[in-house]
Amino acid sequence: MAFRTLIGMAQAWLRPAGLALVLGLTASAAPALAQQAQPLSPEQRKAVTDLVRETILQHPEIIQDALIELERRNTVAQAEAQRSAVAAEKARLTDPATSVVIGNPEGDITLVEFMDYNCGFCKRAMEDVTALAKADPKLRVVLKDFPILGPDSVEASRVAVAAKAQLQGQKYFDFHNKLMSVKGRVNGAKALEIAKEAGADVEKLKKEMEAPATKAAIESTVALGDRLGLTGTPAFIIGEEIVFGAVGQAALKQKLDSVRRCGKTECAG
Repeated sequence: MAFRTLIGMAQAWLRPAGLALVLGLTASAAPALAQQAQPLSPEQRKAVTDLVRETILQHPEIIQDALIELERRNTVAQAEAQRSAVAAEKARLTDPATSVVIGNPEGDITLVEFMDYNCGFCKRAMEDVTALAKADPKLRVVLKDFPILGPDSVEASRVAVAAKAQLQGQKYFDFHNKLMSVKGRVNGAKALEIAKEAGADVEKLKKEMEAPATKAAIESTVALGDRLGLTGTPAFIIGEEIVFGAVGQAALKQKLDSVRRCGKTECAG
């Protein structure tokens, strides 16, 4: 390939249309260029480098365009990876050994929440989940203890996981909501106190807290969260999408309604 032609291509590629296009074309065209062109001489390399530098200095927005495009691609890739992970872990998301089901156990749609009793955003989201469960008789809510905020959280989750053997249905949900409503840090002692108020046998709870199955359930959920790429709480699973944070009742409802309508959290048209 003639040097003049190569320079022309570089000029065309480096117009302000965006460095993302440059990067993509460079990667895809590299094998063809290697086959068609002789290695550039030092003088030619310097000329191309100078041209690229001059173009970027004249149009610095190319860099910004490239960063925006890179972030978009990373976001799309992350979302795709998470959807694949959710699909692969579908059975484990609702495993009764590591979950508590509230609302309608036979509901036509499921909202899974990974939560921590010391998470402020989880406390905020609790009201949204409660309202959704009350308003939608066909909604199944699956709660998963994901204690990532220290030893206090682990202790509280051990009590909560052990309590599901004694507190069923609405009784458990009331216990969960009261525990989530505690001001300040929640630990094992506070969780036992609230469980007792809910009607649980504390001595039995203490034994269940130490049972290998209780420890295994929490470790399994934490490992599942890691495989799903969960980096914080609350994290909701709706369909095959992971929704991070206390996004509000309206946003959650919109996604649930969309899954019912088209099988996805966002319907086309």
